[in-house]
Amino acid sequence: MLFIRSQLADLIMYLLIAVMGILFAPAAMWSRGGAYWAIKVFCRTYFWVLRMLCGLKIEIRGEIPQGDVIVASKHMSFLDVLMHAYALPRVKFVMKRQLRWAPIVGLYGMRIGNAPVARGKKGGAVRQLVKDIQADSSNAGQLVIYPQGTRVLPGSTKPYKVGAGVLYTRMDKDCVPAATNTGVFWARRSPYRYPGTAVIEYLPPIEKGLKLETFMERIEDVVETRSNALMAEAGFVRTPEA
Repeated sequence: MLFIRSQLADLIMYLLIAVMGILFAPAAMWSRGGAYWAIKVFCRTYFWVLRMLCGLKIEIRGEIPQGDVIVASKHMSFLDVLMHAYALPRVKFVMKRQLRWAPIVGLYGMRIGNAPVARGKKGGAVRQLVKDIQADSSNAGQLVIYPQGTRVLPGSTKPYKVGAGVLYTRMDKDCVPAATNTGVFWARRSPYRYPGTAVIEYLPPIEKGLKLETFMERIEDVVETRSNALMAEAGFVRTPEA
């Protein structure tokens, strides 16, 4: 039954994206505020679906960032993307450049000011990313970047890429670390949506001005330590192989 409920929840998600995305498109095109409103209505609706069908609840912890900051987050699931989109008042994401052309998702992503980045171009991609963000300086908000660059399974390790540190040093902004346990309930490529409480926790900000190496060490330490604690709280047990 869990498999059937999980697949039904996924089907409803895609239907909601299509139906609500089209219905709310005029509001999104009219103003950026309309796009934010549409995204948050979608997220709230889908969280209700997850709770009713799968017993999966959503919890936001910590002080939600309100200003013009960078949010460096653990990334374990599409669910943590939705949770950031719902919780942060003026969210925008660093996203794969190819997603600009994704139906509906690309439209709303670009409307709120998501910053596309080309994978595989390393330093050149980061320089262009900073340039694009600075060109849209009037769109102040919370820029979410995933320092590991991909979704990570619970218990697995992936190196933290320097892109987050380059953004932090070049843009001269405070950075709010964010930890999560979403992968315990909705793991990468898993067909199951397990019951429980998925958490995103916003941690105390790292003030601007640190050197790149110092920042990278600190962000990895605080995000990984707290994410591991949240996963343990959710009942995940790390094995020697993980």
